[in-house]
Amino acid sequence: MTGSSAIKRFVCAGLLVLAAVGAWSGQGWAQSASAWAETDYTAVRLVSASDTVGSSQEIGLGLHFRMKDGWKVYWRSAGDAGYPPRLDWSGSDNIDRVTIAWPAPERFQILGFNTLGYRDEVVLPLTVGLKRDGARTVARVAVDYLTCKEICIPIQENLELTLAAGPASPGPEAHLISQFLAKVPGPGAGVGLTLESARLFGPVASNLDEAVLRVSIASADPLTSPDVFVEGPEGIVFSEPSVQVEGGGRKAILDVPVSGLRFAKHDLTDSLLTLTFVAPPLAAEFRATPAAGAIDIPPGISRALEGNSGQISIWPVIGLALLGGLILNLMPCVLPVLSIKLLGAVGHGGRDGGPVRLSFLASAAGIQASFLVLAGALIGLKAAGATVGWGIQFQSPWFLVAMTILVTLFACNLWGFFDARLPRWAMDTSESMSAKRTGLTGNFLTGAFATLLATPCSAPFLGTAVGFALARGPAEILVIFSALGVGLAAPYLVVAAFPRLVTKLPRPGRWMIILRRVLGFALAGTGIWLLTVLAAEIGWETTALVGGITTAIGAVLYLLSRGSPKPRAALASVSLLALLALLTPQLSIQAAPQAGVNGARETLDGLWRPFDEKTIPTLVAQGKTVFVDVTAEWCITCKANKRLVLSNTSIVERLKEKNVVAMQADWTLPDDRIAAYLARFERYGIPFNAVYGPGAPRGVTLPEILSKSGVLAALDEAQTR
Repeated sequence: MTGSSAIKRFVCAGLLVLAAVGAWSGQGWAQSASAWAETDYTAVRLVSASDTVGSSQEIGLGLHFRMKDGWKVYWRSAGDAGYPPRLDWSGSDNIDRVTIAWPAPERFQILGFNTLGYRDEVVLPLTVGLKRDGARTVARVAVDYLTCKEICIPIQENLELTLAAGPASPGPEAHLISQFLAKVPGPGAGVGLTLESARLFGPVASNLDEAVLRVSIASADPLTSPDVFVEGPEGIVFSEPSVQVEGGGRKAILDVPVSGLRFAKHDLTDSLLTLTFVAPPLAAEFRATPAAGAIDIPPGISRALEGNSGQISIWPVIGLALLGGLILNLMPCVLPVLSIKLLGAVGHGGRDGGPVRLSFLASAAGIQASFLVLAGALIGLKAAGATVGWGIQFQSPWFLVAMTILVTLFACNLWGFFDARLPRWAMDTSESMSAKRTGLTGNFLTGAFATLLATPCSAPFLGTAVGFALARGPAEILVIFSALGVGLAAPYLVVAAFPRLVTKLPRPGRWMIILRRVLGFALAGTGIWLLTVLAAEIGWETTALVGGITTAIGAVLYLLSRGSPKPRAALASVSLLALLALLTPQLSIQAAPQAGVNGARETLDGLWRPFDEKTIPTLVAQGKTVFVDVTAEWCITCKANKRLVLSNTSIVERLKEKNVVAMQADWTLPDDRIAAYLARFERYGIPFNAVYGPGAPRGVTLPEILSKSGVLAALDEAQTR
């Protein structure tokens, strides 16, 4: 190397150093990370997504921890012990505010305590608001954090990071910050998670200390190792939950033990909780005020239902199910079936007691078998993660069409258009069993038919029993629905026990033919009602086509009764028409959105507004009272409530007051929002009514059968602070 070339290189190096010094003196060193502050257990530093400030009002930083094997640092809510990192930015230049985002934590057991935090490595993403846009910024932070293994050690460190002014571009640490920012739980909708309910089960008395918070989360994808971290009022401790996964892994029910209620300053059911749900790689954060876990129970019997733990015992609920099933016989949706019951009773006039007993036992067996089939279907749907509830089959157009066809066939049979006959082999068998005279098959089907038409109605105590069952497991569902079946079948069982109640009736004669025809028209009325429900779901044009097809079925059967020369061809025509009717809803099922249904129902004197659960807390905070009515076109009890109570002049005037908001939720078609709302009250059927207000922010639930005095009293209670 020559002397001149060495001098040139020395000069160039000097110029570079001077340029760097000049740049530092004017703007500061370009940095994207501070130096590590290391101990024997951990290391921590500040990192930046860019080494310059850019022109934004905010910049992105990160507090980067690395822990040696076995050591942890804490989440924002440490759990039973510990504390999260505490940051003091008072020595900084050009920093106005700092917001920390917390990646989803893990659960640890340290020294016998249940704690929440991070191991190995974590970056806490920081959003830093600047005092002066685009100006050079010096971030100085005093970090006070606790790290634990078998022992816990508090550590204090001071970190400094300078960001030069100038156009921003991603720095070498941008990806690291983004990696942990992606682990920060956000809204559940973004990752396919939905909070179905959060309910507090446990003691009401203030001198008792423990309870259970039950959190139900639904997922679009199967869940892995679900967990939930609950943050609430100071002094209340939320422990590790017990977890039950259902629906093929797409639903998690987490029971979180709660303690410290005795000394809490706030009622937990009046507190807004933060629920962080984690099922790696999924995570979401929800806000919820837990509802009281006791299901809606008629006044005066709640103490009989609750055990020492405040939980609901199944035995009193079985009694409610028996009573609810019995009362269901008197509800308007079962009245059309009473025509078949009445006709069957009249047909037994003058008979011996033995066949009468068998026929009524067969009807009771049909009811019981139908309830067990319904229970099995609900268990399967619940396991698959689908919406379950009392009467939800009426949300299916195909079910309504099938019921319309069935009612039409029953009516045509009563009018004498055809007689149902068993195959020859069955006739021979029935003769040997003396079943030909009793018609056990027909009586069994009558009981099943009664069950199908009973489901759009709700009776007192029925909602309590069904809600209890569907909120629990398969065993409870089977037991409660069996009790409901026994209750509905009770009149049949009474006649089976005392057959003389019907054998003393007059013998059948010409008068019975007239009665059959009258009752046939009653069933035809049921068919028309089913078509009106169908119209609310698929529109009147397609429903008119279904009505025309079922009328054609009746006409074919009428011609058959007049001596059609080709009965097999006529019966084949009936089968073809029935199949065509079942395929008809597909023609316009896409053309009848639920919004159209709601639009038609929200015009009761301009009184009702669409249901929007999210706005209820805001309205209550403004001092307003909110009356919620969950209804459906297929719910006969809902229609009775509307006609007899909600349309009453005094009720309408009260709901029209300026400080009252009337909301109507239409469940004619499936709606996950409404189903989730009902589930939060452990209700799985309608009608359902609740009143919210300054005096009842969590809502006052009303019984299934409304009364004028009950509605007015609930409004008064909700309005009073």
